[in-house]
This record gives sequence, structure tokens and C-alpha cells, in this order.
Amino acid sequence: MSLETVKSYLNVWGLGERVKTFEESSATVELAAAALGTEPARIAKTISLRLDGGCLLLLAAGDAKIDNARFKAEFHTKAAMLHPDEVLSMTGHPVGGVCPFANPEGVRVVCDESLRRFDVIYPAAGTANSAVRLTCEELFETSRAEKWVDVCKGWREEERTE
Repeated sequence: MSLETVKSYLNVWGLGERVKTFEESSATVELAAAALGTEPARIAKTISLRLDGGCLLLLAAGDAKIDNARFKAEFHTKAAMLHPDEVLSMTGHPVGGVCPFANPEGVRVVCDESLRRFDVIYPAAGTANSAVRLTCEELFETSRAEKWVDVCKGWREEERTE
């Protein structure tokens, strides 16, 4: 999928014009935050996982990490990342540009609670040098997420002081 495909997809909600592209890479949380001039936690990373023989995209804040116990309690299996060779075929986007928009049929999407503390977040937009500015509600709707989950750690204030 191309950047234009993601823009067209987001245009259904009138949001395609919010997509930004950069000269430099935004393929990691740190690079995306630097390109956008924002804190890394506001980057809505898309984690590509294998689940029930298919693909699950977990959207989480840039400072959050999967908590294996919480993930297993929610999905009844261990979190297993897609192999880099599988990412494009299973998500429709290349490594570094994986996003929850314009994905192939059957790709499941969930949003982690770690995102809800922000008014604005920035997921990728289909390439390793793009992002889009969205609210949590816009992300949930445009990604066609199934639900909000609480499967990440490291972002709560009490977890940072332990």
C-alpha cells in the first residue's frame, strides 16, 4: 500500500490532508518524534502480531511495551511478532510504515489504553517517512478497531517510579 492509498482511505473521514511526509525517516518512535517535534510517547506505534493464524495490529503509545501477562490474559496466547519478511504481505505496509489504515481483509486492530492519556497522537501513514495527526477517537474509528485493551506496561506513572 502506498502513501496515496492511506491518504485516500483517510479521505473517507475527511482526514487525508493531515498526513505529513518527511525528508528523513520516521520509522521508529524516536525518529518519528524528532520529525514531528513531539514527545516519543505521543507516537502511536503499530505493533504487528500473529494471532489465531492471522494478523493483529496493536496500537500503543510510544513509551509503552507489551506486558506478556496482560496480553495472554486478553488474547489467551503469548504475544508473537510477525517476522519482518511477513509484515508487508500481512499488513499491506512495509516495516517502519505499518499503520492501521487500508489493511488487507481480515487484519484485526485493537487500541491500547496507553494512548488515551493524549489529546493528539501520531500513527504512521503507510511509509517509513510519514505520519498523521489524530485524536484517540479518530484513530479508533478510522482504524476500525475492535476495542480498547489494556495490554501494555511502562507508561503509567506508578510503573515509572517503581
